[in-house]
Amino acid sequence: MQTLKKQDQFLVGLTLFSMFFGAGNLIFPPLLGAQSGTSIWLALLGFAISAVGLPVLGVIAVAKSGGLPNLAMRVGKHFSWWFSLLIYLSIGPGLAIPRTASTSFEMAVTPFFPEIGSWGIVAYSAVFFIVAMLVSFRPEKLTDRLGKILAPTLLVLIGVIVVGCVLNPPASFSAPTGSYTSGVLAQGFVDGYLTMDTIAALNYGIVIALNIQNRGISDSSSIVKGTVRAGWIAGVVLVVLYSVLGYVGAVTGPAMEQYHNGANILSYLVRFLYGAPGSILLGLVFIIACLNSCIGLFSSCSEYFYKLFPRISYRGWVVIFGIISFGISILGLDAILTISIPVLNVLYPLSIVLIAMGLTHSVWEKAPICYPVTILVTGAFSVVYALNLAGLSLPVVGQALTKMPLYQEGLCWLLPAVLACLVGFIVSKLKPVSSKH
Repeated sequence: MQTLKKQDQFLVGLTLFSMFFGAGNLIFPPLLGAQSGTSIWLALLGFAISAVGLPVLGVIAVAKSGGLPNLAMRVGKHFSWWFSLLIYLSIGPGLAIPRTASTSFEMAVTPFFPEIGSWGIVAYSAVFFIVAMLVSFRPEKLTDRLGKILAPTLLVLIGVIVVGCVLNPPASFSAPTGSYTSGVLAQGFVDGYLTMDTIAALNYGIVIALNIQNRGISDSSSIVKGTVRAGWIAGVVLVVLYSVLGYVGAVTGPAMEQYHNGANILSYLVRFLYGAPGSILLGLVFIIACLNSCIGLFSSCSEYFYKLFPRISYRGWVVIFGIISFGISILGLDAILTISIPVLNVLYPLSIVLIAMGLTHSVWEKAPICYPVTILVTGAFSVVYALNLAGLSLPVVGQALTKMPLYQEGLCWLLPAVLACLVGFIVSKLKPVSSKH
């Protein structure tokens, strides 16, 4: 069996980390820290489960299944096609890619040019996406560009901010506020959705496999093993960063009169620590993090669509997604976040269930009805919940859902999914169904 050199394995792991660590990964942990205060470590545990544990398990499940379409095929052919398409569109040009440009613009440009007009984000997004597309044209080279250069640079810059905060904290921990006054663990778990990393994990396997192959590994089992190891390496780095960023928020939030999001908290901190140069430092952090994530998303989405619609070349898809993302990014960060929340409330539970069942496939492979039944029930509850949050509650059904266990925690789909899976398993045992998967 072929094996990656330790240095190459570490670089591939850093590459995967840099693809995961984008805009949301920077702005959500500090806000969590500020709101959870003295309960920060319990909140971070919930956040780490959904924002680190599930993405790592997603990478493993997809690697062992031979790709997202193969994993989703266990539910059904039509589900596999549509679910894979929606996942790639949401994590790609629909939501996540435009967010990388709009977030980095608000953090790297707006603080220095507060009166800049709408032309500012147009010009910035154009340059940002052109750079990202040029790097994405060679997806097999991402380890040399992200793993060797951009990821280490990003870690050093974040380290400068964190060390400064530890040595000179603006304040100390305060009592939990807002949504963290109760159900801290569950709230941290649901807030982890906003990083979109569990969905991203279902996509990134394609690009990581290409980079492993570019390291001279051709054996399929070795590629899977290298991908799994890369997932664990990325997960460890993410846990460390989320912990320190959460701490930063916990000791900075109480010093502020008002904060709206993690970006405000980080902006206040760097000005407190380093004055005007601190804003430049933070701007560089956001640009590099968002660029890394954007490149990874361009590459994985374009690889998938090239395989789905080969009449358009891989680079052609990169350009198409660049143009679409450019158009959506002009809407601004607030609009993109508003759109993303209901979409994530539907796709995330489906992704979690699919990953969990994929990792325990040996249990369900002789009870194939479990897959479609569980996904159908999970999807139904998730859609109704998302409609409720969007103010579009369905008559009777929407109100009834509010009485479900774990509704306030945003996990009302969990118990129905478990019950549906058990019912499907029992039915399969009573009346065996042949499996093609």
